[in-house]
Amino acid sequence: MLGKIGFGLFWLVFMSYAVFLSPPDQPGQLELLKDAFTGKLDGINPLIIAVFYILVVWDLVYSTLVFADWRGQSWIAVLCAIGSFFVGSFTFLPYLVLRKPNPTLIGKNDLLLKVLGSRTIGILLTLAAGLILFYGFRYGDWTSFYQQWKTSRLINLTSLDALSLAILFPAILGDDMERRGWKNPQLFWLFALVPLFGPLAYLCTRPPLVKSDS
Repeated sequence: MLGKIGFGLFWLVFMSYAVFLSPPDQPGQLELLKDAFTGKLDGINPLIIAVFYILVVWDLVYSTLVFADWRGQSWIAVLCAIGSFFVGSFTFLPYLVLRKPNPTLIGKNDLLLKVLGSRTIGILLTLAAGLILFYGFRYGDWTSFYQQWKTSRLINLTSLDALSLAILFPAILGDDMERRGWKNPQLFWLFALVPLFGPLAYLCTRPPLVKSDS
């Protein structure tokens, strides 16, 4: 219960910040987003591109857990989980408030879960994240990024969303480890506390899902 209250308060703070305290919308932000994802990168700070693409990596990381986690949840919770793939923690936090503990696999370990649960996915996401961060840190302009972070709602909230998803990952990690018969508190904290690459290391090493006997 305390966890749900905490997630609810986190959501209220995040929403209040987004509505009342975040920078104003700037013209051309949708065009910026479109250009970043269609390969028109000239003139875009590589750090901004890195933030956009890392958020995609986070969405894919979460998808490898959520498709098994939402089984047995209410339809409202499932809708919140689906929405999180488009608006991140804005709807993932309500999912955490609404979800019930789910440490066993409900239903079959079907093809989708096998693909999402494969270590190959984890390795590919790790390589992608490494390349994205190298590109952003090597070629990005931090001064320009900071100025845009202070003045652009899109860049400000996208950055905070990626940070929020990193913070929230442990909330569903424990149940996923249990669904795979992997009960190791030391490894849990290693995967949970190392930003981004802890979760990616988990995806690269976790065992397959274990079907419940019930």
